[in-house]
Amino acid sequence: MRRAPAGGGILAGSLLLGGCGRDVQSVLAPGGIQAAQIADLAWLLFGFGTLVLAMVVAAVWLALRGSSRIRRILARENAVLTLGIAFPAVTLTLLLGYGVWLMRSHLDLPRDRNAVGIEVVGEQWWWRVTYSGAHGTPIASANEIRIPVGVPVGFKLRAADVIHSFWVPSLGGKVDMIPGRTTQLHLTAERPGIYRGQCAEYCGGPHALMAFEVMAMPAADYAAWLQRAAEPATTPVSEITQRGQSLFLATGCGACHAVRGTSATGTLGPDLTHIGARRSVGIDTLPLTRENLTRFITDGQHVKPGNLMPEFRVLQPPELDALVTYLLSLKVADRHG
Repeated sequence: MRRAPAGGGILAGSLLLGGCGRDVQSVLAPGGIQAAQIADLAWLLFGFGTLVLAMVVAAVWLALRGSSRIRRILARENAVLTLGIAFPAVTLTLLLGYGVWLMRSHLDLPRDRNAVGIEVVGEQWWWRVTYSGAHGTPIASANEIRIPVGVPVGFKLRAADVIHSFWVPSLGGKVDMIPGRTTQLHLTAERPGIYRGQCAEYCGGPHALMAFEVMAMPAADYAAWLQRAAEPATTPVSEITQRGQSLFLATGCGACHAVRGTSATGTLGPDLTHIGARRSVGIDTLPLTRENLTRFITDGQHVKPGNLMPEFRVLQPPELDALVTYLLSLKVADRHG
């Protein structure tokens, strides 16, 4: 009995596993206008590539098994000039022209006065996010981005240290973030949802863990959320959260992190004003839970190797519990998740 080749089994298994993936980070599962244009162009190129492959296979088969007349035709200089030069030149020019026309919205950046402006700065290895609040007041956040559905969003992209690349495959193309320069990207989400993004340019260390989420929400919900996000941090009322705040300030956390409404005004690390409302800790490395936040504070190099935050192992269990409780209490009320 003959056994199936191992390569065939591996290929079949890869195809099956590929079908099990989620659509939160896929170019072929567009959730925005720009991503739909990219997907259309991708499918066109897949189809055209398949057609060319079929033509090449047919030509090879005819050259080997065809009649002598067909083989003489394929061997002529005119056949080489037509199929080897003229056909690629014409078809590739047409594809280039169609691609430029299809992607024109990427080239002609919209100047919509209603567009939402968000600044994102890539840092090793996290994302600094700043929204424009009422009267242009900046609202600092980190590692998660919220946008309104159906409204153009203009991203101003910068890098604080090395080259990064901002990419949300289900919403649009990727744009490099280069130190000393400001690049721009315009996206428009067509439906609510959570779309995963990733730094697409190797930036050293835990680059593979430099992911983020874009949460698209109805415009009215976004406006209400933005108004709440502008508020200072929740004032601790319980004894344990008050103790946690005192420990946060006393242990020097405020030298790197900011918590609006307190004396913590650090800018080296992510803003923690509403960290309790975020979905993850360690930038999409772990879900935000009490256990995971505790682990990141005390053993962060095992959670995200290479991150720049020191491990705080000097805290006793009761102190660590109070600190984590305080951090989890820092949240903007969010009725829509």
